[in-house]
Amino acid sequence: MRKKILLLSVSAGSGHKRAAEALLACALAGDAEAEIRHLDVMDFVTAGFRKIYTDFYIKLVNRAPLLWGYLYHASNGAQANGFLEKLRRGVERLNARPLKKMLTGFQPDAIICTHFLPAEMLSHLIRKSELSCPVWVQVTDFDLHRMWVHDNMAGYFAANAEVAERMRQNGIPAQKIHVTGIPVMPGFTQRHDRRTCAAEYGLDPHKPTVLLMGGGAGVGDLDKLAAHLLRSETPFQLITLAGSNKQMLHKMQALAKHYPGKLLPLGFSNKVERLMACADLVITKPGGLTTSECLASGVAMIVTSPIPGQEERNADFLLEQGVALKAHDHISLAYRLNLLLSQPEKLHEMRRKALALGKPHAAADVLTQVFGRQEENTIHTTN
Repeated sequence: MRKKILLLSVSAGSGHKRAAEALLACALAGDAEAEIRHLDVMDFVTAGFRKIYTDFYIKLVNRAPLLWGYLYHASNGAQANGFLEKLRRGVERLNARPLKKMLTGFQPDAIICTHFLPAEMLSHLIRKSELSCPVWVQVTDFDLHRMWVHDNMAGYFAANAEVAERMRQNGIPAQKIHVTGIPVMPGFTQRHDRRTCAAEYGLDPHKPTVLLMGGGAGVGDLDKLAAHLLRSETPFQLITLAGSNKQMLHKMQALAKHYPGKLLPLGFSNKVERLMACADLVITKPGGLTTSECLASGVAMIVTSPIPGQEERNADFLLEQGVALKAHDHISLAYRLNLLLSQPEKLHEMRRKALALGKPHAAADVLTQVFGRQEENTIHTTN
């Protein structure tokens, strides 16, 4: 019988979804005998609950990042038996009923969660003996928030050894922890030829090339940032990714008319690995997935305006490893960009360290662990 693997993500930001998509793509490429499904848990909750976890999150991190940082740190230190924590878990469990119905119908052999919300819901179902298939958790940052930690999980996948140590300090048994990295798409497992990729986009492979990323939702003042960088006298090509933000893409296309041959504006792309092959340097917010893609591609980074909380922790890790610089505003960004482009030896060393740190096979390593443990589990779902 074909094994059934269920991937559960949450559309609060794009990173959790992209991690699940990477696992899905890897599974489909490597195991034709498995039935793989990727579902967004937000499709199984009430409209009000969905609004809090998606729209409210995006607005909060963009308009009140300091408030988000406070909530991140406060919730990390909150007592598990406190009133607010009990209230939060109670609301989440009320929203678990449609998810439970779906599980009963699909009967998965294993579940991988790329967000802490489904892990919380499924932990409760396992505790009530309403779910008995193994549930795995893929942490998608270079940090560990307490909300990721739940009882009854089959195993945890960590980005690096420090995250694994944090897992152990939070009570997760060492035998359940696996340092795999953060899953990236199968395209990142290959080394792509710069000349070939540059030709696909009409770029000069010999000219310094910078990739400016706005995330999957295209958040931030990408157009203002690009305009500031393009005023630099340092010769380079700039690629911008506006994600799904069509309004931002139109602004970038208008800006490109003033800089012919210097600015390539793009929207959403499913060929990021080929764009990174063209780039010497990536400017991005330090999300776990994007930075993992950069590491897998061996490109240096300048990280900008990290959101207090998980992105700050991601930035700290990258800076400590010598693969990124950090820019606080447009002025410091332009300065650091010119600095790196004028010091090719330093840029080369950062790229070398990034490539050594990257884990392009993380998705395959996660699936190998999950598939390899199926024989040890009794798999079924009850009402």
